[in-house]
Amino acid sequence: MDSEERRKEVFNVLKSSKEPVKGTELAKKMGVSRQVIVQDIAILRASGLDIVATPQGYIIFGNEEERKVVRTIVCKHSGYSEIEDELYTIVDAGGKVLDVIVEHPLYGEIKSPLMISSRLDVDEFVKNLKATKAEPLSSLTDGVHIHSIEIEDEKIFEKIIEELKNKKYLISE
Repeated sequence: MDSEERRKEVFNVLKSSKEPVKGTELAKKMGVSRQVIVQDIAILRASGLDIVATPQGYIIFGNEEERKVVRTIVCKHSGYSEIEDELYTIVDAGGKVLDVIVEHPLYGEIKSPLMISSRLDVDEFVKNLKATKAEPLSSLTDGVHIHSIEIEDEKIFEKIIEELKNKKYLISE
């Protein structure tokens, strides 16, 4: 398979998957290195495809009609344990954390996809955060950050809001 055929196949795999696909999985499937997949993804993005890199892998979002309801929340907290607790609270109530956004005074909006939908995803995210010794984006804004959350319905969102308020993570005004 030549590089053009491989990129078409990578696109087809991502388009047909509802969940993120790791670069290593794509590399194994295509019989190439992960670095080749990274280059293929860059070329596919440059061609105009909306491929998003998340901690769980690459994903292409479907039509907007296929997506569930998305709401945003503004939170403030600090430390790994509070990050973990906030994310557990959201996923345990039935939400999917799509991203984290901070409003930086110099750079403006900085957004990173998360795609966290389970306790396993939370555990993996926190493990990677600790292992890399990277600071979370919220450290740039004294702990204040925004999440886009995908939900099935408004009742789930109300439950998430109530629980985050009780834990004093939510900024409501």
